[in-house]
Amino acid sequence: MSTLRRALLAPTAVAVAAILAMTGCGDGDSASTATGASPSSAAMPNQVAGVPIPEGRIDDAVSELDQLADGLLASAGIPGMAVAVVHGGKVVYSRGFGVRNVVTQEKVDPDTVFQLASLSKPIGATVVARRIAAGGVEWDTPVHRLLPSFTLADPYVTEHVTVGDLYAHRSGLPDHAGDLLEDLGYDRQQILDRLRLLPLGAFRDSYEYTNFGLTAAAVAVATAAGTDWETLSAQMIYSPLGMTSTSSRYADFASRTNRAEGHVLIDGKYEPANPHRQPDTQSPAGGVSSSVTDMAKWMTMVLADGSAGGSVLVPPEDLLPAISPQVVSAPPKTPDARAGFYGFGFNVSDSASGRVVLGHSGAFGLGAGTAFTLIPSADVGIVTLTNAAPIGVPETLNAEFADLVQFGKIQQDWRSLYRTAFEPLGAPSGALAGKQPPSHPVPARPPASYTGTYDNAYYGPATISATDKLLTLTLGPDNMTFPLKHWDGDTFVFTPPGENANHGSVSKATFRGAELTLEYYDTEHLGVFTRS
Repeated sequence: MSTLRRALLAPTAVAVAAILAMTGCGDGDSASTATGASPSSAAMPNQVAGVPIPEGRIDDAVSELDQLADGLLASAGIPGMAVAVVHGGKVVYSRGFGVRNVVTQEKVDPDTVFQLASLSKPIGATVVARRIAAGGVEWDTPVHRLLPSFTLADPYVTEHVTVGDLYAHRSGLPDHAGDLLEDLGYDRQQILDRLRLLPLGAFRDSYEYTNFGLTAAAVAVATAAGTDWETLSAQMIYSPLGMTSTSSRYADFASRTNRAEGHVLIDGKYEPANPHRQPDTQSPAGGVSSSVTDMAKWMTMVLADGSAGGSVLVPPEDLLPAISPQVVSAPPKTPDARAGFYGFGFNVSDSASGRVVLGHSGAFGLGAGTAFTLIPSADVGIVTLTNAAPIGVPETLNAEFADLVQFGKIQQDWRSLYRTAFEPLGAPSGALAGKQPPSHPVPARPPASYTGTYDNAYYGPATISATDKLLTLTLGPDNMTFPLKHWDGDTFVFTPPGENANHGSVSKATFRGAELTLEYYDTEHLGVFTRS
């Protein structure tokens, strides 16, 4: 989904994945038959869809998009959105809705540039697929061979984990590994170096979504090519496709005149995010910015099996593994439920009509909600980009459009389903979030008794200082400082920083002997700091 921490929201994340698998949109699906009522004589049994798409059906679906998008924007209340549809090698719909910024009220149009968040992953997968054709790297090339500094906790996994393993999130790294280091200001290399300190799940027999595992694979591919990832992406995909408004560098997004600012919901009102989401550290996983005009070019290429402008851009044999199931990402919970799969950077599943659908969602808590959906057998795709924290709007519109394409009518109340599934993703984290301090707390000890440096191999040292009876916590390479507010006894609270800390999040800081436990950072039991 997003860079939001699914570790804190596991039940909701499973629910969202189940809905995405059910609809075959957002978090994805794969390929089927011709759109007509009967399969061609050359079709294989697994290419035949259960429901035909009659002539004119896709045009009818496109004709409903204005009304659907206008209504969705109004009911959701988000600032802005852009939508594009491609079919038969052409752009058949492209429009902007709402505003780029609630303060300036500048309008969104098809050329407005949005941050794509995790839509960066499938785009990056096509970068890798094209690079494979140049030689020296394959999907099954061990990352350690390309990037000798890359190390994980298990020597066997270090030696054998491949580019594909990391793009399929099957390395065994824990969910969203490294994201909280990014929020504390660690740079890309520092985070990749610390991945070796994380406990590993089952290698190639587990699925845990990681931005920095995938980033390591992308960096390895770029290093083998003798350049950086951002340049390689432009060389391999953006420039050849004429994606002139697309970049993997935040500075390029920030310099665009026609850009959509990220927004967050504060006390029932959307406001521009402050700070802005700067995702360069995980650029291969979440750092691309683009417009629906450019995304339409990329979707057309993928639907054309890697061809663009009459020639092959991405060899089909290198693209096919990326858009094929590589790991079960959403296991069925009942015998009658469809499973969700992940390829290399793409979500892949079967829709209710028996058609493969490819897709992905992207989300930044600091103001981006995005999704694309491709139905290869119908040669149709839709992309929806928004400039608000994720509440399921892109997934909803794409699901409604996919229903209209496949069935001629909207089959489910996708608006309610996605709204319910996404609501907890914006909830504050922490056991004390939303609670009032005890009316008669146990007094804290003298401030000086808490001060000192507390070591932690993964997060680095935590420094506790006391000034004027106020304790402060300092973390990260940039010495980010947080006031500690007394709660009860040796327990204090602070507000954690960054993309992953939703508005209202609270973390406990608990002192016990020589140990300091920071609740927010204690996923995988890594949040215990020991006094030096």
